[in-house]
Amino acid sequence: MLPDIKPFKIAVPDSAIAALKAKLAKAAYPDEVDFSDVWNYGATRNDVKRLAKHWEDGFDWRAQEQKLNKLPHYMTKISVDGFEPLDIHFIHQRSSQSNAIPLLFVHGWPGSFLEVTKILPLLTEPRQGQSFHVIAPSLPNFGFSQQVRQRGFALRQYAECMHKVMLQLGYENYGRMTLTAKHGTLPGNFAPELMLHTVTQGGDWGFFITRLIALHYPKHCLASHINFPLVRPPPAKSLWFGLQYLLGQYSHTDKQWLARTLWYFAEGAGYMMQQSTKPSTLGFSLADSPVALLGWIYEKLHDWTDDYPWTDDEILTWVSIYQFSTAGPAASLRIYYEAYHSRKASFRCTRYVPSVPLGISYYPKDLFVVPKSWGKCLGPVVYEATHTHGGHFAAFEKPELFVADLQSMFGEEGGAHGVAQTLSSTV
Repeated sequence: MLPDIKPFKIAVPDSAIAALKAKLAKAAYPDEVDFSDVWNYGATRNDVKRLAKHWEDGFDWRAQEQKLNKLPHYMTKISVDGFEPLDIHFIHQRSSQSNAIPLLFVHGWPGSFLEVTKILPLLTEPRQGQSFHVIAPSLPNFGFSQQVRQRGFALRQYAECMHKVMLQLGYENYGRMTLTAKHGTLPGNFAPELMLHTVTQGGDWGFFITRLIALHYPKHCLASHINFPLVRPPPAKSLWFGLQYLLGQYSHTDKQWLARTLWYFAEGAGYMMQQSTKPSTLGFSLADSPVALLGWIYEKLHDWTDDYPWTDDEILTWVSIYQFSTAGPAASLRIYYEAYHSRKASFRCTRYVPSVPLGISYYPKDLFVVPKSWGKCLGPVVYEATHTHGGHFAAFEKPELFVADLQSMFGEEGGAHGVAQTLSSTV
């Protein structure tokens, strides 16, 4: 085991579970009206009430905890410039295959490391195709990572933190993993002369964070894959894209994607303004009321997916990660405020980032879905995939499609195949 990296087990105190059940037992709900169960108005009363009741007396967190603890969890301390050191939780699942590529998977809000659980076995031990070593951290303020207690921890700092997690794991210079005496001994099939290479994957805030890694650490990140192509084309391009739309040069699919994006900004983005401007006010509700937290997150799970058949246990496990998080659910909102109030530094990654090869997967029910011609404004695109199904939480909704895209991007016919080839050439 490497120094400063310790195995970790999820162990929510009995008192926290008891406190949750006590609050759920006393929960109050809005009066029923004829539109209480109309999704256009938000999370529906009957669904939230049913889920809360199940959370109180039917849902078995310990069973979910036991299942999650079968995964390889770790904890390490990371120092981000200008901030107190943070305990960072992460999953690190290594492949048994010698040509596996280290992949940093970064979640967003209201996601968590839970999003990686379905794709772990498909990426690490595939029946065929490229394999990966997967590193899936909990961002600071999320999951079982520590809370940031100082102001100004924005996307640049999240990127630095994730970058340093990889360095802490021994992925020297991010693109290379050189196992030396200072790193101790790693179990498995690693050899001291082996040099590994790292790529990143991100959606939601993971899009911004992994893009900033590519921007600020281009020598350490060999390639990036994204499934949330939020792009700000340069002014000349924006004018041209607008003219293309007016001239009817966009395909039917392009228009459907743009319609989904416009729906999001018109009907689904109110939460973003609240969390970007006054997260502490909303935080009182989420910290005190598990029903408020449930409704706030469940609305996104419903609206941001492509008719995914959520089970009640899946929803409650997802929300419980926030309820039982080390920092508390209110802390997760602050990423919006800090990003919004450091826009110049935070959103540089929505423009062209050179040097690092880019792969993009398009899912029709994501939140920001743009024509592929726009996606090319993000960087040197070497791989594109267009899907007819899937939404914002693609790794959880469509794990097979998600994994197939990564394998195709780095496979023999993929535009990033050279990354995998570089691995064998350095041994």
